[in-house]
Amino acid sequence: MNGFLSEILSNPMTWVTLSTLAFVGLIIHFKVPRMATDALDARAETIAKELDEAAKLREEAQALLASYQRRQRQAEKEVEEIIALAKAESVRMRSETEKALAEHIERRTAMAEDKIAQAEAQALQDVSIYAADTAVNATRKLLTDRIDDTQGAALIDKNIDEITSKLH
Repeated sequence: MNGFLSEILSNPMTWVTLSTLAFVGLIIHFKVPRMATDALDARAETIAKELDEAAKLREEAQALLASYQRRQRQAEKEVEEIIALAKAESVRMRSETEKALAEHIERRTAMAEDKIAQAEAQALQDVSIYAADTAVNATRKLLTDRIDDTQGAALIDKNIDEITSKLH
């Protein structure tokens, strides 16, 4: 047996096998595989947490983006409504302004026509007064030139009688 043992001990493969078994035994004794799996599990857990957090952040970002897109659409709709209201208001204001301007022009025209009519009436009255004054002055001159005092007194009496009879 000594020969067999000495042959095994002199074989390098035996020493490599014993070293490998001792190394594996030490690794198992110090729980290195367990530590490696625990480390890998911890790393996997950390990565899973990071992925969950990233997914939550992504969902929040998508919700925020959707919220901003809704707000943008709402703002665009409000802008369109404001523009439509402004256009309608400008059309209404233009219509009212045109109507007010037309009424103002009509009033001014009517006032001008009234002033013209009053001026015409005043001119006619002034012409009538001037014509009457001229006729009276001409009559007075004719009467004073052609009628003497006795004829004038008789004419006055006759006219007074006519006026009295017309008044009663």
